[in-house]
Amino acid sequence: MDFHAISLAFGLTLFAGLSTGIGSALAFWAKQTNTRFLSLSMGFSAGVMIYVSFVEIFSEARDTLTSEWGPALGSWGTVAAFFAGMALIAVIDKCVPSAENPHEAHTVEEMSLSRSEHASKHHDMNALHRTGIFTALAIAIHNFPEGLATFTSALVNPNLGVAIAVAVAIHNIPEGVAVSIPIFYSTGDRRKAFLYSFLSGLAEPAGAVVGYVVLMPFFSPAVFGLLFAGVAGIMVFISFDELLPAAEEYGEHHLSLYGLICGMVVMALSLLLFVPV
Repeated sequence: MDFHAISLAFGLTLFAGLSTGIGSALAFWAKQTNTRFLSLSMGFSAGVMIYVSFVEIFSEARDTLTSEWGPALGSWGTVAAFFAGMALIAVIDKCVPSAENPHEAHTVEEMSLSRSEHASKHHDMNALHRTGIFTALAIAIHNFPEGLATFTSALVNPNLGVAIAVAVAIHNIPEGVAVSIPIFYSTGDRRKAFLYSFLSGLAEPAGAVVGYVVLMPFFSPAVFGLLFAGVAGIMVFISFDELLPAAEEYGEHHLSLYGLICGMVVMALSLLLFVPV
């Protein structure tokens, strides 16, 4: 694996993870939330992830495993790894306290509320601060496997990696808002709120580093196939569990659906452009 490919994959993962900082900045300086745009963009991100998972990643994983293990065992292995990826992210999701759910929709208008109004929703400032900390921790835990997914995809196919990194980055922006709002109102410190939001995104490149260090010594076509199928499962789960519900919460049903379809169309066209003539 050459240094340029690894650097590009890590750079894309870093970009996707640190977009939580963009969300935090928006919370401080934007005057109004464009909920229609958020609904479309979250749907778009889901469309990219779902299409590329089923059409490109899953099929490439199956092709690799069937060539290594034969048609029957390779197909079974692909399906098992796909659902194992779903199970992994589902277990992670289950371990996060529901009261600090980082995927609840937040808007920048919440920044105009007084500290007392925010505190009344969470009983006191300590509870509000705890909410922010748990939200940052929850997002960091969720971002870890997302980082591995982005890194692996970019390592195998840079064009695929760019599309997935953009999709993950879009979905990380509202998460930055979710971290910064309670931290800011519990401490009154914009810098601390931005820092927590920023650090929660660093779990994504951390996932890439851990994945590289742990898996690269054992990397083989079979390991790649299993990992790629698991990545597909992770991204499909994220789309249905996080992105689409958030898209509907930010806007009307049809906007999220239009965004979903647009994401699929753009991903399909981008893949077709790289088909050998």
